[in-house]
Parts: sequence; structure tokens; C-alpha cells
Amino acid sequence: MPNIKSSKKDVISSKIAYEKNKANKSELKTMLKKYEAALETGDKAVAEVAYKNAVVLVDKAVQKGILHKNNASRKKSAMTLKLNKLA
Repeated sequence: MPNIKSSKKDVISSKIAYEKNKANKSELKTMLKKYEAALETGDKAVAEVAYKNAVVLVDKAVQKGILHKNNASRKKSAMTLKLNKLA
């Protein structure tokens, strides 16, 4: 444990940031799994709704610094291709 007051504060704030990032990553992964499950059903309407929700979360992850913009772009492109194959 640190002895300096500012170092103690740094430990606390990094713990809070870690928890927030962990929750956001978990939410993103869950939404991507829901999208994949919607594709498995074969219902295009359900898959489109899940696609829109997943794209929004991927974009928010970029804004929050969880994903790199190129990584997000690759994920969205792959999701779009899978959705188009469903048609």
C-alpha cells in the first residue's frame, strides 16, 4: 500500500476505472453474444434489432476508450456481412 496521500487516491481512482471498464466490456460482450444468438434463430427482424443495439454499444465502447476505432470498425463490418448473409 502506498504511504503518500495522492498515491492512495490514485489506487482508489484506478480501482473505480477498472470496475467501470470491466462492466462496459461485459455489457459489450453480452450484446455481441445476443446478436450472434439472434442470427442463429434465422429471424431477420430480430437479428436487425440486435444488430442495431450491438452497433450502438460498439460505438459507445470506442468513445469510452474500451475499443480502438479500427477494431470497432472491423467488428461492425463482420456483423454487417453476417446479417446480409442471413437474407
